[in-house]
Amino acid sequence: MRAVGHFVADKSLTRWDESLFSAVAQGAIRAYIRLMVFPPFDPAPPPFRRRFKAIPVRTLLPNLITLLALCAGLTAIRLAVEDKLELALAAIVFAALLDGIDGRIARMLKGTSRFGAELDSLADFVNFGVAPALILYFWGLHELKSAGWIAALVFAICAGLRLARFNVMMDDPNRPIWAGNFFTGIPAPAGAITVLLPIYVTFLGVPVGLVTVWFTFFYTLLIALLMVSRLPVFSGKRVGKRVPPEMVLPVFVMVVLFFALLVSYPWQVLTIGTLAYLGCLPLGWLSYREHQRKDATAAATTSTATAKATPSDEAFASGQPGHQPAKDRPARLN
Repeated sequence: MRAVGHFVADKSLTRWDESLFSAVAQGAIRAYIRLMVFPPFDPAPPPFRRRFKAIPVRTLLPNLITLLALCAGLTAIRLAVEDKLELALAAIVFAALLDGIDGRIARMLKGTSRFGAELDSLADFVNFGVAPALILYFWGLHELKSAGWIAALVFAICAGLRLARFNVMMDDPNRPIWAGNFFTGIPAPAGAITVLLPIYVTFLGVPVGLVTVWFTFFYTLLIALLMVSRLPVFSGKRVGKRVPPEMVLPVFVMVVLFFALLVSYPWQVLTIGTLAYLGCLPLGWLSYREHQRKDATAAATTSTATAKATPSDEAFASGQPGHQPAKDRPARLN
């Protein structure tokens, strides 16, 4: 009896274990299926991942200079609205000076970028397209009503087109090396400084009248057309990269003298500089034509030499002795 009872007890215990294991297995299967249908929610945020690498500081400095020039251009518009034309012109000149050094600093520091190029184009459009147009309109073109506003609009639009064309031509691989010394049309900063010539003249004592306003109208349209024209203009980009040792001190003196004259006699310096710049435009065109003539001569010489060498090359390739020069022929053939 004891053995049988022990056997029965063991058998009943085994059945209980099987039912328990079956229930646990079924519960685990249901829980797994539920988790597969409804995945668990993790309340913790995903770990922070850096998407972009750190930007060097040397690439930020040229962009900061460009932003400073943009601030100067926007401030010039405000000063023109407040009828503070002297300060407005000073802000435009300051923006032009900053625009002349930001690109050089970027190339020196090897901090050029596509972002900087686009930002520079936007700043140039505001500083040298919109701001000078509004300054001229608030100064005197408003007396012509709609005609004056049209002149201001044309100048601003031509400045934008000039900058867009510059960005497109910058990636042209077929341009010769010497073409980097020339702009196509008056650049936007020079156009802004040049178009303000009537205001410089009035600050020198010329009275503002209807004749002056109409002259400003046609003069603004002329500068706008020169900006979008195909006229070659000296760029000056390759000037100043290397200074001879004996010219270091004279360069320092000339730069200090220029800024001293600009601060002391701003309207005289700006007037003389504008007239000199306009007078040098034909020189840039003549220099460009001279480079084109040299390239055409070199191309003609190369094509002539190639044409002379072609028959002998064909004869050599064909193996025909009859194509050899007459002086090398035997006497009986001559």
